[in-house]
Amino acid sequence: MIAITSIEGNRQLLDGGAMFGNVPRPLWQKWISPDEIGRIPLACRCMLVEIDGTKVLCEAGIGAFFEPKLAVRYGVETPQRHLLLENLAAAGHTPGSIDYVILSHLHFDHAGGLLPVYDAARGGIGDIVFPNATFIVGETAWQRALNPHPRDRASFVPELTALLRDSGRLIRVPQDPLPPALQAVVEFVESDGHTPGQMHTLVKGAREKIFFCGDLIPGLPWIHLPVTMGYDRFPERLIDEKATLYERAEPEDWILFFTHDPSAAASRVRESASGKFEARDVIERFDRYAI
Repeated sequence: MIAITSIEGNRQLLDGGAMFGNVPRPLWQKWISPDEIGRIPLACRCMLVEIDGTKVLCEAGIGAFFEPKLAVRYGVETPQRHLLLENLAAAGHTPGSIDYVILSHLHFDHAGGLLPVYDAARGGIGDIVFPNATFIVGETAWQRALNPHPRDRASFVPELTALLRDSGRLIRVPQDPLPPALQAVVEFVESDGHTPGQMHTLVKGAREKIFFCGDLIPGLPWIHLPVTMGYDRFPERLIDEKATLYERAEPEDWILFFTHDPSAAASRVRESASGKFEARDVIERFDRYAI
């Protein structure tokens, strides 16, 4: 059996204009309401996949590793608590019970949750909080983290890259083989529009398929093809990648899992009579949903 649970981590507030690229504010503020300085709330939602007893976590969210000044800068909510670990515990899971963590890319809002809560007395960022997990990352995304472009250098945590490298528990796709428990049910799909080598996880169950969108489609408003983020490296390429994805996702009736949508964990996608792609069957959360 394959079961899906959505696990929320710490949320953050980011500038709505940056999150919606060239979409005018009078339009995007109808989709997600901004605060008094123009920031919108964003989830850092992770997808827990249970495969016959093997536990796989797709991403780790932003976590609470930032020192207070940076936590304020990046709008981290509840920065003194590691909400991903708390919500995993509420769902009956310990950090030590996670077998694999799949990282679509290594920007801090997708990988920072691998680190413990900031502690000024510790004198460093600490060690990875999943002591038994093997970490899976795409080679292109890995190289990007090692040698970031100046445009997104601030999005990476150099100390985390070193911790992953030195853990002895790192799988780099495609040159390293996937463990047998994942080979039959996991397919990776790469995209480059947001960041080179972003690696998306498609989980193939007996009944349904679910696709971890990462930053290709952060949430419901971004399903519409022209909507991209100001953070995307190559917006036009990202639009083409979404269109290519929908060529499979719509006829095969995939569930699209959203990491950043503040209210919805997932939806399916359909093309309207006017040719616009839109959400259908919106799902607020998953609790051991069997696929």
